[in-house]
Amino acid sequence: MRSTMQTPPLLISQILTYGTRLFAESEVVTWTAEGPRRTTFGELGQDCARLANALRRLGIDGDQRVATFMWNNVEHLALYLTAPSMGAVLHALNIRLFPEQLVYVANHAEDEIVVVDNSLAAPFSKLLPHLKSVRHVIVNGPLPEETREALAAAGPEVHDYRTLLDAEDATFEWPQLDENDGAAMCYTSGTTGNPKGVVYSHRSNYLHTMQLCMTSTLGMSHLDRVLAVVPMFPANAWGLPYAALMSGASIVMPDRFLQAEPLARMIESERVTSAGAVPTIWLDLLHYLDAQADAGTPVDVSSLERAIVGGSACPPQLMRDFETRHGVHVLHAWGMTEMSPLGTVAKPPAGVTGEEAWRYRETQGRLAPLVEGRLVGPGGEEVPWDGESVGELEVRGPWITASYYLAPGEEPDAESLAKFDDGWLRTGDVGSLTPDGFLRLTDRAKDVIKSGGEWISSVDLENALMAHPKVREASVVGVPDERWGERPLATVVIEPGQTVTADELRDFLRGKVADWQLPERWAFIDEVPKTSVGKFDKKVLRRRYAEGEYEVTTTA
Repeated sequence: MRSTMQTPPLLISQILTYGTRLFAESEVVTWTAEGPRRTTFGELGQDCARLANALRRLGIDGDQRVATFMWNNVEHLALYLTAPSMGAVLHALNIRLFPEQLVYVANHAEDEIVVVDNSLAAPFSKLLPHLKSVRHVIVNGPLPEETREALAAAGPEVHDYRTLLDAEDATFEWPQLDENDGAAMCYTSGTTGNPKGVVYSHRSNYLHTMQLCMTSTLGMSHLDRVLAVVPMFPANAWGLPYAALMSGASIVMPDRFLQAEPLARMIESERVTSAGAVPTIWLDLLHYLDAQADAGTPVDVSSLERAIVGGSACPPQLMRDFETRHGVHVLHAWGMTEMSPLGTVAKPPAGVTGEEAWRYRETQGRLAPLVEGRLVGPGGEEVPWDGESVGELEVRGPWITASYYLAPGEEPDAESLAKFDDGWLRTGDVGSLTPDGFLRLTDRAKDVIKSGGEWISSVDLENALMAHPKVREASVVGVPDERWGERPLATVVIEPGQTVTADELRDFLRGKVADWQLPERWAFIDEVPKTSVGKFDKKVLRRRYAEGEYEVTTTA
């Protein structure tokens, strides 16, 4: 027997029209040097229609790629909604990639139109001569004449975003598309080769958006005011833009103002209830809030109910400090670009309180609905969900990619093929699963320290070190050792005005990790290098150590 249910396609245009019609008074707040700039969802819907008409006039009549080179702002949100809804494919370029990588991904995706924020137009003009398929550049905001001339000199036509939209009608007939067509694409950096492209479908984004609104995950609703600190160019912006429209949550866009002081002002003045950012952002904000409180000028962050942290493992001490000092509940989550990206959220089981609840909250969280997971041991055997057995996590589900994007005529390379295992995505993360599906990651497979035939978790060492009151940041990598193969090198950033020795830190770690895991090599540095998405860049740490850039202290 077949069902009697209707089968309309699940499309981004449905999210657009639902949010802008039923929650027309919700707002997008874009931060500027002069303060907030406000746009209602109703006004956003009209701009999306104008933008679609403008893009049609510029030749976007199918699944051509419309790229962005932008901060988080209302114009970027309009493109997130408009390009997929009209049948094109949105490609949010990661503004923090190296120039060679940016050129590669723009050419590989065959971007035809790029929308650029005026504050990024000058650096973008240096890339433009190398972008083979770009026909039009649309600039958001006023430009100095020399920058406009530099853009035009590369060949594409240059347009002003607002001028284009003001010339168009505020209605548009959104087409009926195949829900499995590409809606947007992101590139994730390859560890040995070029960045890899992931193409999200309308269906995958729609289902991912629905689960963000479930109370067992992020629980977004029309009562929320969400601060989207996580950039819109990596990892699908964690799905926050679409979830805001589907739930009716007002959304605060920080644009280029990503430092602790303006973020604190946004939370205070806009009465933000939920915010999403990587641990390094939250760490800087915590230090700023502490300093303001100590100076007798505390910032009112009482509205902030959830600080969502992802991108890399959050130090447990950071979570506890936010809660005890400022009353902010930190919600730990995990995912990947290849997963749209949300895979787990750390909400403890019902009835669990106190330290037992913290043990759940400090994991990466329970597998989200429709995300299947399994652990695979080094010999290819499946590892049990007992909370102790360790293996590499593999996942599958309706918003998880089954392959990487290939340009016409391109064949997948060995690295791409190695990421997939009989329909499962190999995450490269090593950890355990409890019987009720809570994931605890101990490391990236490439970052596990293999010492004397045993594994040492660099993440466990980092978390223990960052619990020391005089440590601001710490990152641990494996370095060659003649006797043991590898041993941990601890690189430590000390809090300003503080002093601490390697021996003191080693003693601090005793009892928190096994004695044989204690680092003998220590380097005190000014800052841990970060990747384009704010993660500790461990390959840079290893290279700098190998090239003798660090002054290393050895302890017994």
